[in-house]
Amino acid sequence: MTQMPELVAIMHSLVGLAAVFVGFNADIMINTMAALFAETGQVLGAAGAYAALPPETVVGLSSFGELIAKKTHVEIGILRVELVLGIWIGAVTFTGSVVAYAKLAGGSSLLPFKVDTSAKQFPGGHMLNAAAAALSLLLTAMYLGGSGSWTLVLLTLLALFIGYHLIMGIGGADMPVVVSMLNSYSGWAAAAIGFSLGNDLLIVVGALVGSSGAILSYIMCKAMNRSFVSVILGGFGGATGEQMKVEGEMIATSTDDVASMLEEADSVVIIPGYGMAVAQAQSNVAELTRRLRAKGKVVRFAIHPVAGRLPGHMNVLLAEAKVPYDIVLEMEEINEDFPDTDVAIVIGSNDIVNPAAQDDPNSPIAGMPVLEVWKAKQVIVSKRGQGTGYSGIENPLFFKDNTRMLYGDAKKSLDELLTKVS
Repeated sequence: MTQMPELVAIMHSLVGLAAVFVGFNADIMINTMAALFAETGQVLGAAGAYAALPPETVVGLSSFGELIAKKTHVEIGILRVELVLGIWIGAVTFTGSVVAYAKLAGGSSLLPFKVDTSAKQFPGGHMLNAAAAALSLLLTAMYLGGSGSWTLVLLTLLALFIGYHLIMGIGGADMPVVVSMLNSYSGWAAAAIGFSLGNDLLIVVGALVGSSGAILSYIMCKAMNRSFVSVILGGFGGATGEQMKVEGEMIATSTDDVASMLEEADSVVIIPGYGMAVAQAQSNVAELTRRLRAKGKVVRFAIHPVAGRLPGHMNVLLAEAKVPYDIVLEMEEINEDFPDTDVAIVIGSNDIVNPAAQDDPNSPIAGMPVLEVWKAKQVIVSKRGQGTGYSGIENPLFFKDNTRMLYGDAKKSLDELLTKVS
């Protein structure tokens, strides 16, 4: 489950690569058919040219070759536009998806190179992207004007660079949106393949995937208070000032202390995150919930729209562990209840509970709606170590006076805690 987004990303790259290959194949076939028609004294696309071909030539054509041979000049021009779009979108999708996979996989990536999960760009980053896009348009015009297939090769190289540089410029905090966005790109690439091949099924399926991916990306951007356009342009217009310095220190706690806090608490809110998914601790969380509720305590779950790697990630894990659905609440339903909560337990979450989103205008997640867990009377954070997490953003929550850090693997920590909460 935790590696599913990585799989999705790398599969998107294959769709993009397929679009590139099909586009080049279409160009090669157009050139081949034009040469074949010239040998027989005909002009590809001219009226009646196909009917004038010798029978032995027609028999030797492939199905795709026959499709091209029957096209008019206008239809061949449209096919050239389609294959350019397919190659460009496919190349952007290919390298973008490979970088997204590397960022999602982190140290477990099987690629021969490592990718920083934070936003990284070359000097003049956005201008480089804009220049590459402008050159792509110029090369498209040259190709359609008959300059030759070398323009397609250069266009492909530019698109590969744009895909790489675009996703490298997006930080880990926005990676869920990136996966959804690449899903959309792969859909449009598939639709372009469908047009090139004259395959209605590919056109319809590609359009469905492309439009649904774009809609999901937009919904996720709203949930994260992000500009959809700025995210797809590689974080354009993000915060650039110096971030607020975090003061204080992290105070460690033990399972004995946590058990005592839970014993005295009447209301408990659990905030699951990616760390819970990695540790596969959802069953332990469900068992802890059952034991606390058996004692008459009010236990609920707070779910952020982008908790984990994809929307619904936490809901699926909790449902798998048979946590009652009526106590699993969305952020808007539970945020105002934190001041009346005795203990908030954060299990493997970082950005979605980061007060810097509200307090620091220069934070990379500034303005993002977050779960206001720091307003609870006591906060327990189950975390593997003192690092800044996947997105590389420091969290002031960990340094607050009412926060205690329970270090270690979430599953092992909960195993130990369950021995003390009967």
